[in-house]
Amino acid sequence: MRLWICIAFLCTVLCASAERPAMLQGVIRAGQFVRDAVGGAKDMYRAYKDMREANYKGADKYFHARGNYDAARRGPGGAWAARVI
Repeated sequence: MRLWICIAFLCTVLCASAERPAMLQGVIRAGQFVRDAVGGAKDMYRAYKDMREANYKGADKYFHARGNYDAARRGPGGAWAARVI
């Protein structure tokens, strides 16, 4: 029974990836946006962590700019995360 379910699922995935209907493309773009946004948030957090580790007065603008730059390079989701954070 499980074998047939796996085969049916695999056939569905293969057929859907071959045709790429508009709804599936929207879901894929949404997934990429979310992945970029999470990656952008990680970039911002990494810059914040580095700033706390450096513990140098007046360096906050540098680390904030670095985090924004790294996040924005990820794509639309990363740019959105940089603006929000």
